[in-house]
Amino acid sequence: MADAKYDVLGIGNAIFDVLVQTDEAFLGRHGMTKGGMALIDEARATAIYADMGPATEMSGGSAANTIVGVANLGARAAYVGKGRLYTHDIRAAGVAFETQAASGGPATGCSYILVTPDGERTMNTYLGAAQELMPSDIDPAQIAASSIVYLEGYLWDPASAKEAFVKAATIAHGAGRQVALTLSDSFCVDRYRHEFLELMRKGTVDLVFANEAELHSLYQTADFETALKQLRVDTKLGVVTRSEKGCVVASREGVVAVPASPIDKLADTTGAGDLFAAGFLFGLVRNAGHENAGRLGALAGRHRSDPAHRRAPASVAEGIGAAARIAGVAAPVSPRLRVCMFGPSGNTAAHRCGDAAAYIPYMECFLTLFLLWNMHKTCPGTSKTPMNLRRGGTI
Repeated sequence: MADAKYDVLGIGNAIFDVLVQTDEAFLGRHGMTKGGMALIDEARATAIYADMGPATEMSGGSAANTIVGVANLGARAAYVGKGRLYTHDIRAAGVAFETQAASGGPATGCSYILVTPDGERTMNTYLGAAQELMPSDIDPAQIAASSIVYLEGYLWDPASAKEAFVKAATIAHGAGRQVALTLSDSFCVDRYRHEFLELMRKGTVDLVFANEAELHSLYQTADFETALKQLRVDTKLGVVTRSEKGCVVASREGVVAVPASPIDKLADTTGAGDLFAAGFLFGLVRNAGHENAGRLGALAGRHRSDPAHRRAPASVAEGIGAAARIAGVAAPVSPRLRVCMFGPSGNTAAHRCGDAAAYIPYMECFLTLFLLWNMHKTCPGTSKTPMNLRRGGTI
């Protein structure tokens, strides 16, 4: 097998996130199911946006956030997704991106993310141009050159993206690579339960990421141990996050549990799952072992969920250097990583498992990812704000 050019390549919906703090009355007024993700059309997207309060708008998408996180840790990352003017932001994050931009057709996809005071997020997603991802957008050489191909469960909604998903998995396995799938959302699992199980049981995917709600939905049982036992039968490796209960890494050889580590304050669960996956995937490609990979993922999600564990930008360069040394990266990662444009999107759980104190320097480089939505800083080398998106703009 040839050496990999990329450690992780992600395929997902190239959308931008519109994030707003709200209350449950807003959810009720618009008939939203708290904690879930609903696909909406352009008319409903317009109605929701018109009724929202002040919002933060930024490039996003679940798999894109994960891949930016992977790149921040010093791994070689690539991304495939369909959007408009998406190229600048994803490349500026240190991610290889060669997908041809959408021309004509629907507007740029948006995910309207409503965060209630308890930190829970509710998403309403208009896929727009993202649903135009086609099998022809999959570059066989790029897929074959990636150690792990990471697929977003939300891709299973558009038919053409589903075909692209299967094509990528087939090419990856033909090249001796691994394929990972995030189930994305329990409502997504409800829609495609049998198809997801078929992907797992046929070996189309090797690694599955899920939170507890998604696992229960997948196997239609309220008993966690029953669901976990079946997961071990159905897939080579399963990673299940359990919020304050920690996380488990399950394989046919056994189960590794990583206990929870408390956080000072739960601020916002949006994107915690995306960053958990980034940390775990990074640990996996660096051969850190399943338990350590779980700890790394946990700390990444913890930084997202708890403001007490976010540090100022001045510490970022030092953290990146530490990450490079611990990871055994041949060359130190540049402290000028321009990664401040990708914001939150993804799973519901606040992934904060593991007593990962020994790994804190390892993960400090994630903090550059948070510059946009915590510090509202300007990207290095440009006079524009990281997103420079206005209402009605596109990416």
